[in-house]
Amino acid sequence: MRSIQRRAFLTAGGAGLFHVLAARKGFTAQASSRRVVVHTEVPVGVIRPELHSHFAEHLGSCTYGGLWVGKNSSIPNINGHRRQAVEYLRALGIPVLRWPGGCFADDYHWRDGIGPAAKRPKRVNLWWGQYVEDNSFGTHELIELCRLIAAEPYIAGNIGSGTPQELREWVEYCNFPSGSTLSDERAANGSPEPFRVRYWGVGNENWGCGGRMTPDEYAARYRQFSNYLLARGGIGGTRVFLIACGPNRNDTEWTRRFFESARRGQAVVRDWGLHGYAMHFYSNSPVEAAKHTADTMRQQLASFAELEKAIQQQHALLRSYDPEARIGLLIDEWGIWDRMSPEEEKRYGRLWQQIPMRGALAAAMGLNVFHRQADKLIMGNIAQTVNVLHSMLLTEGPHCIRTPAYYAFELLKPHRGKTALRFESDERESVGLSVSVSRQDGELALTGVNPKPDESLQVECVLAGATAASGTARLLHHPDLNACNTFDKPDVVVPKDHRVEVTRERVRFELPPLGVATATLRL
Repeated sequence: MRSIQRRAFLTAGGAGLFHVLAARKGFTAQASSRRVVVHTEVPVGVIRPELHSHFAEHLGSCTYGGLWVGKNSSIPNINGHRRQAVEYLRALGIPVLRWPGGCFADDYHWRDGIGPAAKRPKRVNLWWGQYVEDNSFGTHELIELCRLIAAEPYIAGNIGSGTPQELREWVEYCNFPSGSTLSDERAANGSPEPFRVRYWGVGNENWGCGGRMTPDEYAARYRQFSNYLLARGGIGGTRVFLIACGPNRNDTEWTRRFFESARRGQAVVRDWGLHGYAMHFYSNSPVEAAKHTADTMRQQLASFAELEKAIQQQHALLRSYDPEARIGLLIDEWGIWDRMSPEEEKRYGRLWQQIPMRGALAAAMGLNVFHRQADKLIMGNIAQTVNVLHSMLLTEGPHCIRTPAYYAFELLKPHRGKTALRFESDERESVGLSVSVSRQDGELALTGVNPKPDESLQVECVLAGATAASGTARLLHHPDLNACNTFDKPDVVVPKDHRVEVTRERVRFELPPLGVATATLRL
């Protein structure tokens, strides 16, 4: 992999830089130097904004109590949507929001969530705590939320306990303009204009909670369902983008068997009715979120090297079956998954997880991986948006705060839509300096992540083929890897302006221990 920072080289210039900068006043940890050479004329691929997408499931307090508080709530809301959450998420700019699951998707029947709220049935959430949900948040509420935060919806359809007819009718209900019974029902429920939902998942984790299927069984189900969803070009004029369930982490056997079965009897790829293929990749840990040590953090963050390898190998497999690149690779669930605290789950809901500074490092390292592999990915959805797992926001009653992971996404936002660039670095460790670089017109974005808890990095970036006129930078940092934003102290970990030195083809900045910085340069 030519662009990854593990390719080693050392220069006298880099060593000299260390001696100059180490003598300056700055962060007090032990310091060392790192050198990055950016090939400004060697592109990787466009960093699609969709790589920064999100996922919200009916799980714990992610949807109910998190995003949705109800129209009659005393908590400030916009037609039932938590106002503060809407404001924060709109400011972050979520490109795509995936819903309703997750495991919940293959036990969800969409008709439960339409029509007058008082008449919607109450259902047991089979997978997450057996809570009784009133279905007050359904399809119309999802679309309204997506419009409020300027996100595109991605609906995961039920093929585990559902039927082809049920999913086909959901697509018609959402997308057919008018004149059919289903489109007229949508209009009667308050939405005369079609929703035009483009992204549709055909099941979720069908190797596990989505039906415990074999790859061959799932391939047969996929062919059956997609046949009705794509008949004569789709339903209602909206060109749908169908997404198949890919593997858990880098399960190459699932991918091989799925595609061998999927193409059986099909002449060419375009006949498969397959546009996207979604892998899930969690970075698990047996330690509670705010109780990590330097060693346990390192073990967890080492998974991002495995993620990068998984992307490369799954993409290569995909192209062996699809050499014309008609099918895109997604990672529509990813993030850190720590051991749950029983006390916190009892208070806040299932899979509630605090997000400390370590979570910001993980978010930034994951996005850096996506940027470096921009030619191989079309979407990434971090799990999950509010309260659950690797969340952007935490809520309790009227309180809504931004986590350090939220600010990591904010810091890496300048990369969206730019073209990722090849680079080389002298970093030798898998859990060391993490970098991504991108360019568009006269602007270059450079992000560095220092996951080391006791070592400050003096970073010199050499621009091969370009010069910089000026630059600004922002830094997210806290010396305690377990530091987190709380309802009492919501601004413990927040980004600040950071010093960056720009001298034509050289850019220098300091990365303190446990630091994430993005520099934006004018070329």
